[in-house]
Amino acid sequence: MNGRIATMRGGTYSMIDDGAMVAEGGVISWVGPRELAPTVKRGADEVVDAKGALVTPGLVDCHTHLVYAGNRAREFEMRLTGATYEDIARAGGGILSTVKATRAASEQQLAREAGARLDAMIAEGVTTVEIKSGYGLDVESELKCLRVARGLAKERDVTITTTLLSAHAVPPEYEGRADDYVTLVCDEIIPRAAKERLADAVDAFCEGIGFTPAQTRRVFDAARAHGLKVKLHADQLSNLGGAALAAEFGALSADHLEHTDVAGVKRMAAAGTVAVLLPGAFYFLRETKLPPLAALRTEGVPLAIATDCNPGTSPSTSILTMMNMACTLFRMTPEEALAGVTIHAARALGLQDRGVLEPGRRADFVVWDATEPAELSWTIAGRKPAHVVSAIPTR
Repeated sequence: MNGRIATMRGGTYSMIDDGAMVAEGGVISWVGPRELAPTVKRGADEVVDAKGALVTPGLVDCHTHLVYAGNRAREFEMRLTGATYEDIARAGGGILSTVKATRAASEQQLAREAGARLDAMIAEGVTTVEIKSGYGLDVESELKCLRVARGLAKERDVTITTTLLSAHAVPPEYEGRADDYVTLVCDEIIPRAAKERLADAVDAFCEGIGFTPAQTRRVFDAARAHGLKVKLHADQLSNLGGAALAAEFGALSADHLEHTDVAGVKRMAAAGTVAVLLPGAFYFLRETKLPPLAALRTEGVPLAIATDCNPGTSPSTSILTMMNMACTLFRMTPEEALAGVTIHAARALGLQDRGVLEPGRRADFVVWDATEPAELSWTIAGRKPAHVVSAIPTR
């Protein structure tokens, strides 16, 4: 391969300065110094010469809301004149305005618009993407969004995992009846999504403008009853104990975490729950309360980073921009940022087969027009891979 390989073993660069890698059947069989590389079999499907450039695992975007219709540019203007996220949501805007547009859109329209966003992510070296529902908020619209998400990868060399986020907001037809809506989620939407194999996990927005801890618990109980893993939008705008609740259920991840306290961090550490930090939303909402990075590091909680691509609070498809923001806004190191979009992001999706370049892992990797890993966080978007290889067979 002739590359500087950042293997990301143990969440560190673990560099091999003049390295090579061999993969068979989409799985890495050998990684090490080029001078010790085994002879590549005659007739190998592909030989990639990195020409001394940087090689990393394929990037993983572990928190996105890619499937939606419409935009919220007007609300962006409102926020700049003083309206808060909560003000807009309570006035019927925010998530509910996207729900209206998404319900009215066909599957073909949603696939076309979401596909363009997905292609932009792939162009930055992303080989695995999580996509949530949450802009349908009724049985058929939520399933429609999940079907679109499942279908997006059929003509692309990318892995997509899906998450049911029906507990994203209370839809207008259930105004004042949040508990009744949670019953619909638990008794109808989750069972249908599980039966039709449309969801890999279940998420909820546990927040003052979302769902209470008690309501979130009901959603998680239903998810567990149907064999689905859970994750949580936790403690973004206030501390409702979301991180601790996620940990109690063995959640794959707790995401946002700006208002999480040390007790919640300790519970996450004990449960092995990954912290997914979302600097795009932090930036876009002009937040000032930082996630508890010191406590997360002290307790050894894995730190992942994602775009949170959505129309209201993080309208970005650039995982590289998020790496830069994580460093500049949260004071993460470039090494932590790269681990956050590879090994730890994969763990946040329950995927242990990727995110690290070592034998037995998937052969998802990216060759960059760079030599130092820090270059990926140093630049603000604009950087494109020289070569991307995904273990998914080309269709």
